Amino acid sequence: MSRMNIRISGLGGQGAVTAAHLLAMAANRDGKFSISNPFFGAEKRMAPAESYCRVGTERIYDRGELVFPDVIMVFHAQVITMQKSYTAPFYSGIKENGLVIINTPADLLNDEDRKTLDDLNVKVLNHDATKYALEIGKTELSTNMAMIGACAGVTNIVSIDSLDGALQERFGKKYVASGGTATLDEAIKKKYAKKEQLLKANMDTIIASYKLGKEWAEKQDLKLVTV
Repeated sequence: MSRMNIRISGLGGQGAVTAAHLLAMAANRDGKFSISNPFFGAEKRMAPAESYCRVGTERIYDRGELVFPDVIMVFHAQVITMQKSYTAPFYSGIKENGLVIINTPADLLNDEDRKTLDDLNVKVLNHDATKYALEIGKTELSTNMAMIGACAGVTNIVSIDSLDGALQERFGKKYVASGGTATLDEAIKKKYAKKEQLLKANMDTIIASYKLGKEWAEKQDLKLVTV
């Protein structure tokens, strides 16, 4: 059995749970087996939040906290700089030849971090996902889209088409007018049009980050598990 385990560490309100869910949905669309689940305490913004996505070639039964990930995504710098994480240090348990993707424009690792990860041949991609979210998605809420796009580009764990399908399935349900007035119908059309624009902005953010991840991976000697 081949399987990739992905751990996402972030803060409340960043969409870490949604990111894991979308990756799992996309993997299903690609004909793979997957499961996602969240792990967090009191639900509030800026509190530590984790989620996990497992993708494999055979049915997956285990769930709960993911202790030994192949891939770690860090959604917020404070996970590292202020240890706002359920896992200490943030890369604890990562497997040899693994991957860490950090939402940051600058290197946040200290010398000890670098040595530990180098000894395990773990590659680190610093990706300014929030910048991509603001410039392409036009909202910081698209940061999770930028992160899963980069993850997909580097790992090839899911395809762009499947991510698009998962996004539509998760957020793109159409509004249906049931014999309402013309005014109601027009309001529904406007609401749906706005949702379509948001979906497109999110998908554009995913695609741009996917390309970045793909280009970065081509320059690395990656030995990641393949599924």
